[in-house]
Amino acid sequence: MTNQGADQQGPAESRIFAPPAGFTAQANVSGMEAYKALCDEAERDYEGFWARLAREHVEWQTPFTRTLNEDNAPFYKWFEDGKLNVSYNCLDRNIKNGLGDKTAIIFEADDGEVTRVSYQQLHDKVCKIANGLKARGIKKGDRVVIYMSMSVEGVAAMQACARIGATHSVVFGGFSAKSLQERIIDAGAVAVLTCDEQLRGGKQLPLKAIVDEALAMGGCDTIKNVVVYKRTGGNIAWTEGRDIWLHDLVEGQAATCEPEWVDAEHPLFILYTSGSTGTPKGVQHSTGGYLLWAALTMKWSFDIKPQDVYWCTADIGWVTGHTYIAYGPTAVGATQVVFEGIPTFPHAGRFWETIAKHKVNIFYTAPTAIRSLIKASDVDPKVHPKNFDISSLRLLGTVGEPINPEAWMWYYKNVGGEKCPIVDTFWQTETGGHMITPLPGATPMVPGSCTLPLPGIMAAIVDEAGHDVPNGSGGILVVKRPWPSMIRTIWGNPDRFKAGYFPEELGGKYYLAGDGAIRNSETGYFTITGRIDDVLNVSGHRMGTMEIESALVANPLVAEAAVVGKPDETTGESICAFVVLKRARPTGDEAKQIATELRNWVGKEIGPIAKPKEIRFGDNLPKTRSGKIMRRLLRVLAKGETITQDVSTLENPAILEQLKETS
Repeated sequence: MTNQGADQQGPAESRIFAPPAGFTAQANVSGMEAYKALCDEAERDYEGFWARLAREHVEWQTPFTRTLNEDNAPFYKWFEDGKLNVSYNCLDRNIKNGLGDKTAIIFEADDGEVTRVSYQQLHDKVCKIANGLKARGIKKGDRVVIYMSMSVEGVAAMQACARIGATHSVVFGGFSAKSLQERIIDAGAVAVLTCDEQLRGGKQLPLKAIVDEALAMGGCDTIKNVVVYKRTGGNIAWTEGRDIWLHDLVEGQAATCEPEWVDAEHPLFILYTSGSTGTPKGVQHSTGGYLLWAALTMKWSFDIKPQDVYWCTADIGWVTGHTYIAYGPTAVGATQVVFEGIPTFPHAGRFWETIAKHKVNIFYTAPTAIRSLIKASDVDPKVHPKNFDISSLRLLGTVGEPINPEAWMWYYKNVGGEKCPIVDTFWQTETGGHMITPLPGATPMVPGSCTLPLPGIMAAIVDEAGHDVPNGSGGILVVKRPWPSMIRTIWGNPDRFKAGYFPEELGGKYYLAGDGAIRNSETGYFTITGRIDDVLNVSGHRMGTMEIESALVANPLVAEAAVVGKPDETTGESICAFVVLKRARPTGDEAKQIATELRNWVGKEIGPIAKPKEIRFGDNLPKTRSGKIMRRLLRVLAKGETITQDVSTLENPAILEQLKETS
């Protein structure tokens, strides 16, 4: 990885891996010429490009006549006079095309039990839930909060809302009662769909009890119904008249439900960004443009084929679970694995065991999960991927944060057998789908780089005044033209939307991703250097935290690292690194000795300016239950301040005490 500073570039990543010739020959986008042809089409006739794709990949009940409306920028509208239904596109259309008996979902429960659901069965389940919701008075335009574990029912609940035109807001099952209450209030939700308990890693975790606690906090008077899926049969409190079992809701309901045809700009869902402070920030997505990009990126980024078994390990509570579990795979008629458990239960070979069991062809997971499994296989060789038959794999992907080059290489060699392309996908809750990523049958891959924007995505790197910077110089990542799946607004707060994503400092016309990036001088490839607020300014030198983290993880002692800045009287900012080793956490003089070794290593890899002033060792890093490192908590620890933020979403809150110690 290279850093953001134009005057302080580290060693460039020089390893390049071409897609296998056999993969390219069968790919949906075959070779760089095919990629360039799509990009050229978008450059020549931007609206015509998107209109053609929307007509080819989405079924419209009323065809659109206007592709893009820019009259009230940045509140762009796509395909606005067209009408469609997402659930119809994901279910009825596949059945109509003869895929009714095809497996839509292979559900693997936490305990390993497997359930297969066909497209017809999923359709029937969705229609019964949709009819049950309508019978309780829920209608088009209402907001419904879904607070459920990974399950077929969770996916079906989302699709059922889409079917009747209700706008859903899925809240991750690890969020606290307070977080849930804030989201219910902000959305003005009329119902909550939840389950009695969720199963994760062999443990029963309460969900219905958290819903009860949230509603008891007050301010949730809009909620009239709480629908409960009986997952474990655990003991739960019950409020008569408000609470209803899911099995009772669907009892006697018809297995058909006429779709509610909605305008393309109808709000499909609101998703509150995780880790936000203050008022929750509800990212609102549309129907038509979002569905188009979900389907297209399944075909382009994942090269999905009719016979593939696809597995995205995300949770439906995050945008990845929306686009690449609930909607994208079903929109293209794919067979997918939906997994309830965690990667380390009952052992750290669970992912590889599951791939072998279901003959998974496409595997999409987070760099954090990969790094933790690298560490696990170093500690216990029995859980190394080589001990499982994962030869069915043909494509790998990563999501959630940039992947450091050494983890990329391990993934490429040990999971992909050096034959599977890796799509290192850069995108955000706000973008709705992939933005910058290798196309597996076209783009030569460079470890740690998300490479090139997808066709039609006009990404660029600019300075603080919005001017393009030359390749090789770091800057701010922006998108210069609207695209169909982009955020439409922040729910109930259009001013915050404009100020946050289309700031006047950049002319008010570019979408601000909030990330720093650099483009390679020779290839033009993008490398994400971290959030703008994760760009450190040490003695006038700007450095992306991701580069320092990658240098640390490249050391053979290190399993995982996270870097943050802290105020420093001398240098403006100093670098504080939180490090997990591949062995037991060191203490005392040993910790000081290893810290010195790592500082010198970083100095050699990047330059003396990048040496962390502080290194703290932990058994792990503070992560949400979906595996996301909570860097905002690390920033508080680095400053020596008291943590006041909600830590209920952490998988391992006890780790915070450990990380207060400096080496």
